[in-house]
Amino acid sequence: MTMEADPTGEVAGQDGSPSAPVGPAPGASSTPGASSSPVGPAANAARAADRTLISIHNLKTYYPIRAGILRRVVGNVRAVDDVSFDIRRGEIFGLVGESGCGKTTLGRTLLRLEEPTGGSATFDGTDLLTLRGKSLKKARRRMQVIFQDPVGSLNPRMPVSDLIGEGLLAQATPENHWADRKVRDKRVGDYLEEVGLRRDYSRRYPHEFSGGQRQRIGIARALALDPEFIFADEPVSALDVSIQSQVLNLLADLRERFSLTFLFVAHNLSVVQYISDRVGVMYLGKLVELADVGDLYANPRHPYSVALLSAVPDPDPRVRKKHLVLKGDVPSPAAPPSGCRFHTRCWLREKLGNPERCVTEDPPLRVIEPGHVSACHFAEDVSDRVVSQVVQKQDVIETAVAADEAG
Repeated sequence: MTMEADPTGEVAGQDGSPSAPVGPAPGASSTPGASSSPVGPAANAARAADRTLISIHNLKTYYPIRAGILRRVVGNVRAVDDVSFDIRRGEIFGLVGESGCGKTTLGRTLLRLEEPTGGSATFDGTDLLTLRGKSLKKARRRMQVIFQDPVGSLNPRMPVSDLIGEGLLAQATPENHWADRKVRDKRVGDYLEEVGLRRDYSRRYPHEFSGGQRQRIGIARALALDPEFIFADEPVSALDVSIQSQVLNLLADLRERFSLTFLFVAHNLSVVQYISDRVGVMYLGKLVELADVGDLYANPRHPYSVALLSAVPDPDPRVRKKHLVLKGDVPSPAAPPSGCRFHTRCWLREKLGNPERCVTEDPPLRVIEPGHVSACHFAEDVSDRVVSQVVQKQDVIETAVAADEAG
């Protein structure tokens, strides 16, 4: 996927949206009660003193499996199982993995859209999982979400002014004056302009917009409450490639202008590489690798990460890239394998002679290099040479099978 070098990358007319304006954030306007983020040396020093915004420890989200007349619990779907990592202030943390590995569930659990089963998650020092009632409502103003489906996430019976203003009305206080329709409409218009849409679009309904414009409305809705953290749940997967580029550049620009922190979930590894600062890889509810984006893409140290990256197509048609082919299907999260959950499909385990340790011991996340952790007993054995040998062996087997079928 080719990205523009321009920092904003806005191209007027491709999705009917004008270029995003450059100027002060809506929070800096003279709107009565409009909130604004603290600025200046004191605020910068405070942020530098504590770089961690979100800290997750042993987070679990299980869904019970019920059976029988009495609907007794006979098992659990382990969507998120014992996940731990931190998200730093101002970074875009990418999360990748196959469908069903728990990426979206993890993000929804952080926002308390799903109830956790265990573990802890703190946001700026506050335990999110213990919040209830008014305290939870107050915390949600600081955390917002951009949904995957730009059509299904917008109520077709509501104009844009109400779609974006609904959250403002729910969070209205005597101090911010958001209960006042004029104040609310002005703020809606400000944020529409921030995402590259016209103010008068606030009177239109969702069906009058293209897919890219609808996603911009979803982004404006997330920004309207002046959050610190945004969970972006595959925000570009439903868009055309040309529009994906515009939206990605818009998100990167908004991160700088509003000092935002993102948890960015995606399947497209090229998208994650382009926009993320650090990347986590999930498999069957577990976090199996985490590193800076450049380090992980250049030197993956988990067999599953290697297989994912080998599947990324090369944009140069002259390059004939060899792919690692994983055997079998993804196991059920209701009955995950013992030990390492990837051992049933692991090419490295097969290369090393199927060591028993992979079946009996669950590998913890351990430091391989500074800033790079991997949950593999044999991470040090992952190398380009070993990968090449496995790919060559797979090619030989495929050739032999094809010859037998032809004969």
